[in-house]
Amino acid sequence: MPTSTGSSRERSSASSDDAVIRIGTRGSLLATTQAGFIRDAVIALGHPAELVIVSTAGDRSSAPIAEIGVGVFTAALREAIDDGTVDMAVHSYKDLPTAQDPRFVIAAIPVREDPRDALVARDGLVLGELPAGSILGTSSPRRSAQLKALGLGLEIRPLRGNLDSRLNRVTSGDLDGIVVARAGLARIGRVGDITETIEPVQMLPAPAQGALAVECRAGDSKLAALLSALDDADTRAAVTAERVLLAELEAGCSAPVGAIAEVVESIDEEGNVFEELSLRACVAALDGSDVIRASGIGTPDRARELGLSVAAELFELGARDLLVQRTEERE
Repeated sequence: MPTSTGSSRERSSASSDDAVIRIGTRGSLLATTQAGFIRDAVIALGHPAELVIVSTAGDRSSAPIAEIGVGVFTAALREAIDDGTVDMAVHSYKDLPTAQDPRFVIAAIPVREDPRDALVARDGLVLGELPAGSILGTSSPRRSAQLKALGLGLEIRPLRGNLDSRLNRVTSGDLDGIVVARAGLARIGRVGDITETIEPVQMLPAPAQGALAVECRAGDSKLAALLSALDDADTRAAVTAERVLLAELEAGCSAPVGAIAEVVESIDEEGNVFEELSLRACVAALDGSDVIRASGIGTPDRARELGLSVAAELFELGARDLLVQRTEERE
């Protein structure tokens, strides 16, 4: 943990116009790039800002994410906000626990990157071209379960490390391919490595994938108001529906749950254009033997209700049994 120059309760960095706003971030290239976007946006609003690197337990562990637990990448950042080491933090929203922490507020959810998953494979191959027995690496039980459900005969292996090291596993020939979030590759300028962007009909992304959560102390109303200028209403509605669904299923960020919500334009019978919020979701068996899917449509201002409704439909279709099976296998 970096040393603090004094508690924010003593030096109100966010309440003084000329004080530097300290933005907490993990130290990986992806994390600092994401936080750098927010730093630059804050500076563009007329406020000096700097990044503060915070080491997290997730960065120090090489264990699979499913083993080290929900929130492992975000807990240290939140503690740094709480103890005054930083004024705010930038998270990959999908890494945050679904349970709300009353100490903090998500002051902004900026425009989302493409939330889909992406394949990086040898020889420029797409999923359908990989021979049976090809070895794919992924860090996510959700991706693993959905890949197995495709019935392509692929061997799925756990994968950890930063994006560069993961990509090197393919170029070195250690793996035939990897499946990662497209957003991460886009943010570090590696879209050219993608051999296939996987459509949601084949693989639904993680809830909130591609979205950033810009978080500060709940009591720091001035900073929260400043950061609200970075908020995107459509992204917030979509992510809210996805995260409410995940919370209702009582599944963590490593669960085999996929979801994607989108604000779309529709036309009524009289030709009037209006906005709707669509949500598609699935729960998969870890071995790929079953995938339960549900969907729904609502309005952006009722994103929470839409998430609850689609979660209820998943439960009616038997999702609880698949989630219980996952829990029993982990135990």
